[in-house]
Amino acid sequence: ALGEEYAGLFSNNNELSSKIEKAGEKVGEKVWRLPLHENYDKLMNSPVADIQNINYVGGAGSITAAQFLQRFILNKTPWAHLDIAGMAFSKKAANLNPSGATGFGVRLLNKFIEENYE
Repeated sequence: ALGEEYAGLFSNNNELSSKIEKAGEKVGEKVWRLPLHENYDKLMNSPVADIQNINYVGGAGSITAAQFLQRFILNKTPWAHLDIAGMAFSKKAANLNPSGATGFGVRLLNKFIEENYE
């Protein structure tokens, strides 16, 4: 959905999201924050289980996946999910990577940890 320029970012915390966005900008791995919303919870309803981890209706796959993960987060624990599927492999060489597997997110997370936890 975001093409080859941005990975999706989902978070329940504005401060955490902002720090991840800034780290990504500094290393050339851009992210775009997407919404988490309870309206997508119904897409995980299952006739045979408490919850299903995939949306069989179609569409909103990234948001549904993030909503699924959110179910396992305790209360107001700040968390984030990077949807890197669209960025993980490239058919053509780009600024930072040759064609093929990109390793997207490694530089971003390294910068994020370096700036926030060291």
